[in-house]
Amino acid sequence: MPQPDGPMFTTTADALVIVDFSPRSARSAHSTGSTGSPRAPRPPGPYRRLLATPGARAFTIGNLLARLPMGMFSVSAVVMIAGTRGSYALAGAVTAAGLAATAVVAPWTARLVDRQGQVKIAVPATALAALGSLALLLCVRLGAPAWTLFVSYAATATTPNLGGMSRARWAHLLAGDEKSLHVANSFEQAVDEACFMLGPVLAAFLCTTFFPEAGTLVGVVLLVTGVLVFAAQRSTEPPVRERGLSLAPFRAPGIPPLLAVCLAMGGVFGSMEVVTIAFADAQGHRSAAGIVLAVQAAGSCAAGLVYGAIRRTGSAEDRYVWCIAAMTTLLTLPLLAASLTGSLLALAAALLLAGMATAPTMVTGMTLIQRRTPPGRLNEGMTLAVTGLLGGIACGSAAGGWTVEHVSPTAGYGVPITAAATALMIALISAQRPSTPRPRPTTAPQPPQPRQP
Repeated sequence: MPQPDGPMFTTTADALVIVDFSPRSARSAHSTGSTGSPRAPRPPGPYRRLLATPGARAFTIGNLLARLPMGMFSVSAVVMIAGTRGSYALAGAVTAAGLAATAVVAPWTARLVDRQGQVKIAVPATALAALGSLALLLCVRLGAPAWTLFVSYAATATTPNLGGMSRARWAHLLAGDEKSLHVANSFEQAVDEACFMLGPVLAAFLCTTFFPEAGTLVGVVLLVTGVLVFAAQRSTEPPVRERGLSLAPFRAPGIPPLLAVCLAMGGVFGSMEVVTIAFADAQGHRSAAGIVLAVQAAGSCAAGLVYGAIRRTGSAEDRYVWCIAAMTTLLTLPLLAASLTGSLLALAAALLLAGMATAPTMVTGMTLIQRRTPPGRLNEGMTLAVTGLLGGIACGSAAGGWTVEHVSPTAGYGVPITAAATALMIALISAQRPSTPRPRPTTAPQPPQPRQP
């Protein structure tokens, strides 16, 4: 029996029954309106469009695997050394020495990456860093002298700037598309925050659940595997430019003020970590400090993704000043929460809000670094920014620790506010100066002609 094309109407008792035998596609067409045209599919979001770039997903997966251990190695080293040698002082000194070695070696590694290519330098540099981590593990396990721990961990300083190399690939793939590049920078900053949020938690879980060396072993495997996957994506690797007469990034116009801001921003991060641990310890909940700091990183990660999806207004220089001003203002919230309530829950909420200014500030700063770095030296320029952050973290940790010990943990939250205010002052002063030199005339000036009698 053939089925009718349209709906049928019938009644049962006091109810009207409508049965529609038409195909589903036809019903959906009727639901779109009288024109019968199907609804247009929802356009993909900015991050789906970004990852749809040819070759982007492959190198992003490898980069994610390799960057996750960046938040694992220091925590794993502290747990491993302190648990075996019984000295947190030794563990802290070893990790501080590795941080100092990274600040010295990383710019040179990045310069080699710019000159020789990512694959030629990143793979052997990562292999050397992995050997350093394994050597540290063996020295701790076998009870080697303390100086061997410093030497072994210093070898990990050859780890390439994986975030910088990923940003360099985006800059190569999205050349000329400022909107998409902004989304890419926001995505990369969100990845940084996620790695430094999940890395310490994973390291602590592995070291305490299995054995003290588990965090280092897993970190080495992830690092080597991720770099090999990343390096295998040759189609997205930026081409190596011939060495020319370009200035070193440190001497490029507009770069020194940005590096000074990065130094001050590192002071914010370093002091905030030390002060929060001390405050949680004073409240009798030292183990909860990691969770509280992870909440701050989660706020920054979420804000970074939102910042990349919204429409930008104004110049990057103006946005940079406003982002730092917002960060300085929001950093007063942890101080208020600690002084007025003394509650870890209130502090976590304050840090969640304060962290929301971190990613937009870092995204805009990295955008300015990319614009002002001379061509062919992008990895070196971004690594210098990371070096500034590392130096600031060391200074901020020392300042925060001194304030906690000599004043109080609550007063320690004034240190990140001071560091952020310093960054704001530097940004405001540098905004009044031109960041690029005046264009030179294309032709040589002609000598004055003698007047005709």
